[in-house]
Amino acid sequence: MEEYLQIGVITTTHGVRGEVKVYPTTDPERFLSLDRVFLDTGKEKKELHVTGVRFFKQLAIVKFKGIDNINDIERYKGCSLYVTREDAIPLEEDEYYIADLQGMQMYTEDGELFGTLRDVMETGANDVYIVDSKEHGEVLIPAIHDCILDVDLDEQKMTIHLLPGLID
Repeated sequence: MEEYLQIGVITTTHGVRGEVKVYPTTDPERFLSLDRVFLDTGKEKKELHVTGVRFFKQLAIVKFKGIDNINDIERYKGCSLYVTREDAIPLEEDEYYIADLQGMQMYTEDGELFGTLRDVMETGANDVYIVDSKEHGEVLIPAIHDCILDVDLDEQKMTIHLLPGLID
């Protein structure tokens, strides 16, 4: 399992005092309780301490300690922000971190390998798993109890029930 979990991506700077606009890849409210994040510079994960957060449309505007002008942060546009697994928000029953699901092998209830979970699409009603299947190509599987029968993180295996119409 990944040690770090992505929470957002820096889209651009905001003003000249070192603030950045961040596109959240998690619940935006999560940003209100952040103390520290790790900036993936491409070469290292740099620890930054959060001193302020506010929201504008779908973006979080974040201020970091020690970064006080646009020149200090501008080079990090497009970089991802992470938290450690221990700093992550605890999950409820039947909730999973997307990073833990990506790459998981998907099996039908008959035990046949169906494909590999590539990504998770977050929709209003429920998440949708994007699965690469050798036989069917890209398949979208709703993350609902009728379709997802079992998730085994240790074995990286998910058992699914294919509702009629999902692969037709």
